Amino acid sequence: MSAVATLCRESQAWTLARPLLPGTVALVATDPNAAQPPALPQERAALSGARPARLREFDAGRAAARRAMVQLGAPPAPVLHGADRAPIWPEGLVGTITHGAGACLAALAYRRDMQALGLDLEEAAPLEPDLFETICTGAELNHLAALPPDQRGLRAKLIFSAKEAAYKAQYPLSHTLFDFQTLEIDIDTDAPGQFSARFLRAIAPFAAESRLSGRYAIGGGRIVTAVGIAT
Repeated sequence: MSAVATLCRESQAWTLARPLLPGTVALVATDPNAAQPPALPQERAALSGARPARLREFDAGRAAARRAMVQLGAPPAPVLHGADRAPIWPEGLVGTITHGAGACLAALAYRRDMQALGLDLEEAAPLEPDLFETICTGAELNHLAALPPDQRGLRAKLIFSAKEAAYKAQYPLSHTLFDFQTLEIDIDTDAPGQFSARFLRAIAPFAAESRLSGRYAIGGGRIVTAVGIAT
C-alpha cells in the first residue's frame, strides 16, 4: 500500500473522530495495513498464536497509543493487558483503542481531565437483521421498526457501536462484564451527532437509569462513536 493511501486512511478516520472528543484528549489514527513499529515484547506476550492480521491491528493500536502519549507530553510507555484483557494505561493516563474499517484510533487523556474514555470504530454497513434482538432492547427495536426499512440496518449498527463505546468507557470504573441488554441507546434527534447510553440496571458505581453522554459521526464508510466520563 502506498504512503499516500495510508495517510488518506489515517486522515479520514482522525478527521471523523476528532470533533467527538474534548480538546484535552489526544487522538492518533494509524493504518493497520501499513508498516507500523512493532508492539513491545511485553505487550505482545498475551497474543501468543494470534493471526498475522490481529498482530498488525495490535501493533497499529499500540503505535497510535504511544504517539498519543507523546502528544500529551508524556513519555511513551508500554500498554499491557490485565487479567481481564483490558488495557493497563501508564500511571496518570486513561485511554481507549479501537480497530475497524481499515483504521486504528487511540485516544488518551490525563486522569486529572477524564475518568475514562470509550471509542468505537465500525464499517458503516447495515447490521445483519438476525442480530437485532441480540444487540437491541425492546425500546430500541421499536425505534428501528419506526424507521423506513432501508434505514434500519445502519441505525442498528450505530446502536451497536454506541454500546461498544459506552461499555469501554464504563469498564475501568465498574470492572464489570455485561451484555448488550444492560445499556439502552437514545439517539438524540434534536441534537444530531449525540446519543446517551442509559443503564437499565445498577452496575456499581453507576445507578440504574443513570446515563453516559456520547457523540457519533458517520462518513467515508465509517461510524465512530465516543463516550468520555469527565473527572
